[in-house]
Amino acid sequence: MENQLLTLKNNELTVQINPKGAELTHVIENKNKFDFIWNGSEWPKHAPILFPAIGRSTDDEYLLNQKIYPMQQHGFASDYFFEIIDQKEDQISLSLKDNEETYQSYPFQFELKVTYQLVSKKLKIQFEIKNLSVKKLTFALGFHPAFKLSANFEDYQISFETKDKTLKQFEIVKNPFPYRSGKIIEINKAVSDFPLEFPLEREFFEKGLVIFDNKIEEVKLFSQETDYQMTMKMADFPYLCLWTKEDENLSYLCIEPFQGLPDILNQKQELLQKEGNISLKSNESKTYEVELTFNSNKGES
Repeated sequence: MENQLLTLKNNELTVQINPKGAELTHVIENKNKFDFIWNGSEWPKHAPILFPAIGRSTDDEYLLNQKIYPMQQHGFASDYFFEIIDQKEDQISLSLKDNEETYQSYPFQFELKVTYQLVSKKLKIQFEIKNLSVKKLTFALGFHPAFKLSANFEDYQISFETKDKTLKQFEIVKNPFPYRSGKIIEINKAVSDFPLEFPLEREFFEKGLVIFDNKIEEVKLFSQETDYQMTMKMADFPYLCLWTKEDENLSYLCIEPFQGLPDILNQKQELLQKEGNISLKSNESKTYEVELTFNSNKGES
């Protein structure tokens, strides 16, 4: 199958999606041709969908009813071509179902449906997971978009709309890949009460990812040094992860809503009891939505 990008367009934005992984690849503002999505070769991904796992499993394996199964980092959804099930000028739905290969590492029958919809300067993304098995299914789901920075990394601010007074994160241990330690620690970086807000600093990402243990409704990435900013509404997801390459000075930041968590270091997980995972009964489905708003002041009076 050819890797031809699928295009959505309205008066404000042009969006392109790779059918392999149903991956968001470009969000281009029509007026100024600015692409909000990272497309650098240093990290050759754009916005992978993480399913049915998030992070790296201990020994790249997990347990299901005490039987060992292999599971690669972030699951396998990004490896497969999705089927187009509906397409319009400003909306598209794509579907991935289990196959013989996925069944070897994830013994469930499922459908993962992803819908992208353009509405003015907003891109709405819906993820629907349906259990097609006769037994209970369990999964993790993450969205891993990398947003291109048009100013210096340290010139950016990030703000969080949350009812919490302080920000907390899952402590990360690198061994050599990042795992959770099992502890939760407080983040002493907030500079305003509401919304909670702090400047980006490279040192904050010395262990790579930062996963917040807060219920965050909305997150905003912006800078006084650029006209471009992005806001993400993510109320359906319980966790937020921020990530950039800690060992390279690259101009992107990943802002990732998570339903699910990476493993705790050296603890092989029993999937049906894994923290953060969601279980579905036979024929049950679960839907998650993310709304991205892309703004620019360039050329506006």
